[in-house]
Amino acid sequence: MHHFSRPGAGDAPAIHELSAACDTEVLGRPDLTLDDIAGELAEPGFDLDSDAWLAHGPDGRLDGWAWARRQGASEIVDADVIVRPGVAGLAERLWPLVLERAGALAREAGHPAAVTDVGVYRADRAKQALVTGYGFAAATSFHRMRVDFDGPVEAPEPPPGVTLHGGQNEQVRREAHEVYQEGFADHFGHAYVDYDRWYARRQAIPTTDWSQLTLARVDGRAAAMVLGNNQFAADEGCGYVDTLAVRPEFRGRGLGRLLLRTAIAADAARGREGTILHVDTNNTTPALGLYESEGMRPVLVIDIWRRTVEPGTVEAG
Repeated sequence: MHHFSRPGAGDAPAIHELSAACDTEVLGRPDLTLDDIAGELAEPGFDLDSDAWLAHGPDGRLDGWAWARRQGASEIVDADVIVRPGVAGLAERLWPLVLERAGALAREAGHPAAVTDVGVYRADRAKQALVTGYGFAAATSFHRMRVDFDGPVEAPEPPPGVTLHGGQNEQVRREAHEVYQEGFADHFGHAYVDYDRWYARRQAIPTTDWSQLTLARVDGRAAAMVLGNNQFAADEGCGYVDTLAVRPEFRGRGLGRLLLRTAIAADAARGREGTILHVDTNNTTPALGLYESEGMRPVLVIDIWRRTVEPGTVEAG
C-alpha cells in the first residue's frame, strides 16, 4: 500500500527521477529537467499543502506525483497524475483526489465548475485511455517545433517606425505583459493574470532570463513581444521561445516574424544548437504557418485533454 503525503521544495530531485522514468518509458528519454520541476513547485499560488500529492511505496520509493493548479482566478485548472511504470492501481487512487480538488479550486474562485486540462504525449496511448476513462476528451494539440542552426544567423533590421527594447527595464516588462494578455486573450487555455503574479511566476522559474524579453514598439506604442528562456538549454542545447504575442490591432505587419527571427538570431549568437517553441495547432492566428516558413519542424506532439468537473461529482474511472 502506498503512503500519501504533501510535497515540498526538497522533493524536486525525487519528483524529477520519477518524471524521467515515466518519460523514458514513453519517449525514450527524459523530457523535463530538475529546474523544470523546481519551477513548478515554486510557482506562486500553487499551494503544495492542498493541491499536490506524493505517493511513496513500502520501500520508500516515490511512485506517484499528482497535482491540480488553477490558472489565476479563472475556472481553468491544469492537472496531472504521474505514476511510475509498472505500478498498478495507484493512478486510480490519485485521479479522484486530483479531480475533486480541481472542482474545489474552481468553487473557491467563484465558479460553478472547473474546466480541467491535462497534457498527454501523443505517443502515450495508455494514458490517453486512462484519462478517457475519467471523462476527458481531446481538446487541442500543441506541437513542439524546432529549428537547428548550421552557422551564424543574421538578426533582422526593424522596419521604419519600429523599435526594439530589452526586458531588463520594468516599464518594458509591464508593457510586454499587456501585449501578452491582449495577444493571447482568445487562445486556448489562456486566463488573465495580472502583472505582479505574472512577474512573480517568471521569477520563480530558474531558467528565466529577462534579457531574452524583447518588446516591439510601433511609433512608440507597445505592439508585440517575445519572451525566451533557458528551459531547453541544459538538455537540448537549444533556446526556447516561451511566448510570442502581437496585439490584435498590429497584426499583419510582420511583427511576429520580426521578433521570431530576432529570438532565433539571439539563440544562435549564444551558441545554442537551435530554437524550440510550442504552438497550438488550433491557434486563432496563423502561427503554425509562420514557424514552418522559418524552417521549424515538429519534433513532439502533446495533446490537451479536457473535462468539466463540478465539486462533489467525481466518480472512479
